[in-house]
Amino acid sequence: MSSDVSSAGRSGRLPQAFTVPGSASFSEFVGQVAPELLPARRPLPPGASLEAPHGTTIVALEFAGGVIMAGDRRSTMGNLIANRDMEKVFAADEYAVVGIAGTAGLAIELVKLYQVELEHYEKIEGTLMSVEGKANRLANMIRGQLGLAMQGLAVVPIFAGYDVSDGSGRIYSYDVTGGCYREHDHHSIGSGSLFARGSMKKLWRPGLDADAAVRVAVEGLYDAADDDSATGGPDLGRRIWPTVAVVDLEGVRFVSEQSLASVVEQVVADRQGNPGGNPVGQGGGAR
Repeated sequence: MSSDVSSAGRSGRLPQAFTVPGSASFSEFVGQVAPELLPARRPLPPGASLEAPHGTTIVALEFAGGVIMAGDRRSTMGNLIANRDMEKVFAADEYAVVGIAGTAGLAIELVKLYQVELEHYEKIEGTLMSVEGKANRLANMIRGQLGLAMQGLAVVPIFAGYDVSDGSGRIYSYDVTGGCYREHDHHSIGSGSLFARGSMKKLWRPGLDADAAVRVAVEGLYDAADDDSATGGPDLGRRIWPTVAVVDLEGVRFVSEQSLASVVEQVVADRQGNPGGNPVGQGGGAR
C-alpha cells in the first residue's frame, strides 16, 4: 500500500486521497491509491504456468418483461472435476446479474470488485447506472485483466440487466480484450456454449413468460452437459441443480431449489427414451 495511506493509518486519520472529490469509479480510485490491490496489477513470474479451476457454461435469455441467466455448477481443472457445486451466477446490483467463465478464482474476485464498483457509483452519484453503463464498466475491468489473460488466466463473463426505462432485459457478452457486444434473444458462454446455444435456438421464442424461459435455460444446460464433459448436468443423486436468476421489474431473484427440482425432474422425465433430443411429442417449440 502506498506510503501516504500507510502513514495515515498509523495516525488514525484518513489519507487525503479519501477526501478529495474524484471519479465515481471505485476501481479507478483503488488504481490511484493502492494499485497493488487490483487483481490485474499482480504480476506473475515470466513463463509461469498455473493449473487452476475453470468455470464452464452460462446461458442467458430474454423473456417478456425481463431476462434470465443460468449456470451449471461444475468447475474443472484439466480432466478433473474441481468442484461440483460452484456458484457462477451473481447479482451485480438490484437489476443486473453477471455470470462467469474462465479462471474461477480471478473471475469471482472480479465479480466482487464489480459489485463494489456499482455500489460505489450509486452512493457517489445518487442514482443507478444505466444498463449500458454497467455493461461498459465491466468491459473496462476485463480490459485491465489482459496481461493475466495472455498468461493463460482468462476471465470472460456474461452480463444481463433489466432496463427500467423501457421494461426490457438486455444481454451483453465480452471477449478477453474487453470488447463488449449486445446480444439479442439469447446467448451462452463457456465450454458448453455451442451446444447450449443450439438448444436455445430450437426452444426459445418471443414472448416467453418467466416460467417457460426457466425451462428453456435448464434444457440448454442439459444439452450442454450431454455433449461437453466440463459442463455439469443436473445431479439427481446429490440434488445439485443449476443456479438460475430472474431479473425483471421486481429486481434480481434466484429461483428456489424446490422450484428448480420440479423443472429439472420434468426435463429428465421428458427426455426418457430420447435423452439427446427434444422430448417425445414436443416438437421444436418451447414448453
